[in-house]
Amino acid sequence: MELSAVIVSYNVCELLRGALQSLMAAAKATEHEIIVVDNNSSDGSPGMVSQEFPSVKLIVSDSNEGFASACNRGIQASSGEYVLILNPDTVTSPDAITRALDFMKTHPDAGAAGAHMTDGNGKFLPESKRGFPSPLTALFRFTGLCRLFPSSALFNAYYLGDKPENETCRADILTGAFMLIRREALDKAGLFDTSFFMYGEDIDLSWRIRKAGFSNYYLHDVRITHFKGGSSGQDRQTSVWHFWDAMAIFGEKHLQKGWHMPVRAAVSLLKWLSITRLRVAGLVKK
Repeated sequence: MELSAVIVSYNVCELLRGALQSLMAAAKATEHEIIVVDNNSSDGSPGMVSQEFPSVKLIVSDSNEGFASACNRGIQASSGEYVLILNPDTVTSPDAITRALDFMKTHPDAGAAGAHMTDGNGKFLPESKRGFPSPLTALFRFTGLCRLFPSSALFNAYYLGDKPENETCRADILTGAFMLIRREALDKAGLFDTSFFMYGEDIDLSWRIRKAGFSNYYLHDVRITHFKGGSSGQDRQTSVWHFWDAMAIFGEKHLQKGWHMPVRAAVSLLKWLSITRLRVAGLVKK
């Protein structure tokens, strides 16, 4: 088997249908399998997959076990030389799979590859390519300096601002919305860390792939549309909590011990500020 695609789904039935349709069309020339891991959806997603996509391997959880854990279940059930982690709120361009696999085959140092992502309005998503989120890099990101100097290697290192979106380049961090991983790299780096419930697990795995001796690449000519927040947007406050908790976990794992206390304090403050903004905007209950 050349390719195993793993999609974790939670209450996004219509988006999942579109993701599967576009993925199947893009992968038709490739020996592949598609595995959907459903995190106990209540919107009929498992039934839709069974009825409309009988060739898809469906794994249904009896609880929402989180993205990392569900991904691992899919990966463990897969057999492909390459594993594609794909969000259900995506549309894959017709030539994306072929282009991505061709790149991996001709670049043996590539442990993982990501795509040029645009939102539903066609706007480029800067998280398509990211640098290591060091404390200084994260500070420039969350204070807005990266937006003031979008092309700066220093102030916008978070989004690799000095690397044009229309050029393929190495990137420390890829996003789990589209993450094509070489099986060998996955075997050496390990599976997703289930300490991360939602958010951060792709950052952590990207960095562990780098530490295992491989490179990660952003592929400018591999295109997907990412309708962000299909699952996470259903509960804004819970999503914010998970995001900042993930940042704290990542800091504990990958930053020197001297940074642990400052990072915890910063995360607590930013979490409180984020929730406060949502409440002021009336997006969550006070």
